[in-house]
Amino acid sequence: MSYIQLDNVTKYYNRAATPAVDQLTLEISEGEIITLLGPSGCGKTTTLRMLAGFEKPTSGSIRIGDEIVCDDHRSLPSEKRGIGMVFQDYALFPFLTIEKNIMFGLNKWKARDKKKRVYEVLELVGLAGFGDRLPNELSGGQQQRVALARALAPNPKVILMDEPFSNLDAGLREKMRLDVTTILRKANATAIIVTHDQKDAFTVSDRVVVMNEGIIQQIASPKEIYRCPVNCFVAQFVGKTNLVSGRLCPDLKHVETPFGRVCVPQQTNKEFENVLVSIRPEGCRLAEYGRYSGIVERTTYSGEYQELHVRLQSSDHSNQPMVIYAPVEQEIEIGNTVTFNITPELVALVN
Repeated sequence: MSYIQLDNVTKYYNRAATPAVDQLTLEISEGEIITLLGPSGCGKTTTLRMLAGFEKPTSGSIRIGDEIVCDDHRSLPSEKRGIGMVFQDYALFPFLTIEKNIMFGLNKWKARDKKKRVYEVLELVGLAGFGDRLPNELSGGQQQRVALARALAPNPKVILMDEPFSNLDAGLREKMRLDVTTILRKANATAIIVTHDQKDAFTVSDRVVVMNEGIIQQIASPKEIYRCPVNCFVAQFVGKTNLVSGRLCPDLKHVETPFGRVCVPQQTNKEFENVLVSIRPEGCRLAEYGRYSGIVERTTYSGEYQELHVRLQSSDHSNQPMVIYAPVEQEIEIGNTVTFNITPELVALVN
């Protein structure tokens, strides 16, 4: 049985014509780390707030463990749900020491037990010996660890994290993704994280829940979300992609496009003829005698790769545009003709 279950959860705000969250159903296992991923206004933060008890659903039910914490008849207060919350701005008390910040949620514990628990969670987050410092004496990454330690201290059933990495610079952000994941794994915590950043979601999650306009678009592992997006929104939101129209061949394994036949990774059971294909830029591999060819119209240097904007030679003279990633060491100039092959594993049929 799932550890957390949201069943047909819907949330309307006052005078809104459409719901912020629309009949959302989601099951989460104990010890699993889930990320709600989507653009601003997609309903991910509203979902987190309903789990925390800060918002009441218009309809639907939420279960945590063996207890229904919210349904059409009642809503358990947030402090009784066994939730540990890490806010986007960390919400640390600036004039309290780190030790007292962590103790804040342990007001019903005995003094001796409080001290022991503070030591345990500071050890867990790698900040042993920092208990007597104030928040402004710590770096952004250290403050985030304190916020996580405070959330973990009461041994909550669930940890909720709202955009936990958004206030960090790029280098620290990458490190903290790994640190937070390690801490949550060591604590065997069940965690739900909200982010609009694909790298955040992919680094920390067992599964990713992609949302748009209050509706779940796809639930899958990071690898499956990227390689096998189910629709155009997921394909375009999660990384860059090329969307190409074509006809499904009778073998259900190839798609005939204006610039040539493209192989999909596995035979499909789709029964319609006209399809849309998602082709990832890194799936287009430059080759001296590649199957496909086009003229480079623009290049962008990213540091890790070159992004080539190529106009393909097509049978219907449509001049299909394509984005291709090329090695940084390869000399490519605007106007050059390039040839390439397409890796089937980075091709997907989408709706």
